[in-house]
Amino acid sequence: MVVYKVTVSTAYFSGATTINNVFIKLVGTDGESEPQQLLGFKGAATFLSGAVSSFTVSCPLSIGKLVLIELDKQSFLLFLEDSWLPAKVEVKSPEGDVYNFPVYRWITDGAVQRFREGTALRVFEDNHHLGRYSRQQELKQREEDYRWDVYAEGIPHCIKTDSPLSLPCEVRFSFTKTTEFLFTVSAGLTELQLKGLAGSKENWTNIDDMKRVFCCKRTDLSEYVQEHWKEDAFFGYQFLNGINPMMIRRCEALPSNFPVTDDMVFLQGQCRLAAEMKKGNIFLCDYKLFDGVKPNVINGKKQYLMAPLVLLHKTPDDKLMPIAIQLKQKPADDNPIFLPTDSQYDWLLAKIFVRSADFSDHQLNVHLLRTHLLAEVFAVSLLRHVPMVHPLYKLLIPHTRYTLQINFLARLLLISEKGFFTEFAASGGEGMITILKRSLSSVSYSSLCIPDDIAERGLQAVPNFYYRDDGLRLWDIIHRFVQGILGYYYKNDSEVQQDSELQSWIGDIFEHGFLSQADTGIPQRFTAVEQLVKFVTMVIFTCSAQHSAVNSGQYDYSGWMPNTPISLQLPPPTTKGTASEATMLQTLPDVGTTVRAMSTVWLLSKQSSDFIHLGCYPSDHFSEEIPCKVIKDFQGELEVLSGAIKVRNKSLEVPYTYMDPTEVENSVAI
Repeated sequence: MVVYKVTVSTAYFSGATTINNVFIKLVGTDGESEPQQLLGFKGAATFLSGAVSSFTVSCPLSIGKLVLIELDKQSFLLFLEDSWLPAKVEVKSPEGDVYNFPVYRWITDGAVQRFREGTALRVFEDNHHLGRYSRQQELKQREEDYRWDVYAEGIPHCIKTDSPLSLPCEVRFSFTKTTEFLFTVSAGLTELQLKGLAGSKENWTNIDDMKRVFCCKRTDLSEYVQEHWKEDAFFGYQFLNGINPMMIRRCEALPSNFPVTDDMVFLQGQCRLAAEMKKGNIFLCDYKLFDGVKPNVINGKKQYLMAPLVLLHKTPDDKLMPIAIQLKQKPADDNPIFLPTDSQYDWLLAKIFVRSADFSDHQLNVHLLRTHLLAEVFAVSLLRHVPMVHPLYKLLIPHTRYTLQINFLARLLLISEKGFFTEFAASGGEGMITILKRSLSSVSYSSLCIPDDIAERGLQAVPNFYYRDDGLRLWDIIHRFVQGILGYYYKNDSEVQQDSELQSWIGDIFEHGFLSQADTGIPQRFTAVEQLVKFVTMVIFTCSAQHSAVNSGQYDYSGWMPNTPISLQLPPPTTKGTASEATMLQTLPDVGTTVRAMSTVWLLSKQSSDFIHLGCYPSDHFSEEIPCKVIKDFQGELEVLSGAIKVRNKSLEVPYTYMDPTEVENSVAI
């Protein structure tokens, strides 16, 4: 008789406890044990949340190298079936070998669940017949659990589900996350002390009234925005380090539909546009995405969404200053080019129309499409095609946490027929899907990879561009991490090419995320190790750093509504000299729309108490020595970068924190 020592860890997670009977069977290369009930001296506390309990399993003979374990849970006497979340199982063999079995999966009924030994295995090296069978059965079940659905034609596909409760347990919010999220949604207006204003359709009559409302909830940066939102230098700064750093690009030649002249922008002939463009000092933001989009109707009133062009100039003191704004794409007498030399409210109103367009581009294109919807595609494809024992699953599963549920809630609460964005944004309603379709057609693989994107936009040398500086360093750190993990498992290109599960994953992403559009540059299959490493780096960067960069500052920059209006109620001036403070106030969103927008961006910026920052992996999916060392090295590099960012920020008037690794969540979870 030989004895195996079994140690079972229950996850430290609300509701993870079971008082049901738990059985285990060990399966090895030379045989298997009989199913045995795990009876511990702790009694009912054996499988409490956070408990670690040890047992012995006896076999007549050694069963060889362990391949998998089977766990099942049976209700006890009159007790109801409950749910159990085991974290991992460790088995020490009579020969002294230690086998780790990562679980991290809810067991909700009496069905037998199989879990593989923690050593990562690619499909072509999984030689044991029971291992292969387990792998096939796992993916068969996953394809049933995670099905594709089409929310709207022309945008990335999503998971098919009717409610959060119909999602598999593993991808749902924790109890803590659920409680906090529901409280924040229900209490948002109350917390901001704005509940009495939510239904108001009145226009603002003065800025001071806005300030009194805004004072209910502030951050250091939102206060700075309130004080500086009118300034040209801050207007330009936001294109680099605000919540939408994806619009600006170097201008080497003026678009034909933007007829700016030297005399307009450089008084007394001190500079020439051509010369400044050659030096790399002229930049363009072009919102042509919105040209011809039908704007929303709010409270029975037509709204306005422009498709502006903005020209910016890098000054000798390294400030990025707006020098010309055209609010519609087609030049015309009733579409003037606004200049800093125009009257105060002509120029301010032109900037307000730009900031409103930027809000829509940020929310629909940069934030929703390029992080949330793509992260969901990456996650669903992973769960459908890659089993737990695969190294890619182990690497990416932490970066899918909560994404499927948060996206379901976004579709339900924000962009549905009665969603907030649909009802209160100028780009909501009919125009929203048009914008999302156009946005997807503009997505390229290179635009999702920050080194390529920065180079393509010509922004390598722009000073004070902290999104770029921190983002490039984070990309490099993540790339080295991914190279270390995947390079350990894939020694040559042929191993990548013959991994059918990898190929199914990328094929699903190409089809359901990018709708089989070859011109996006997204790989349709992997042919080389480095190609795989780059793509996985992009996935992790998108789900963590990029999402943080475009999500975390929403209240900072949009809480003070005039800086980022969700909608505008009047068309832009068609002639100069007609704008006034009264015109501006009538153009801005009404009181109710303003306070609802404040509440929403407050919710979207609120960090959960079970936030897990980049590089923190509470679940031990890897067990081999080298991958574990690579993870520690990764965490060390992130810690060094975080320290450097904190030191730099001490000297900045406006600190840039959104890509500090300690502030970056591992996944799209809010």
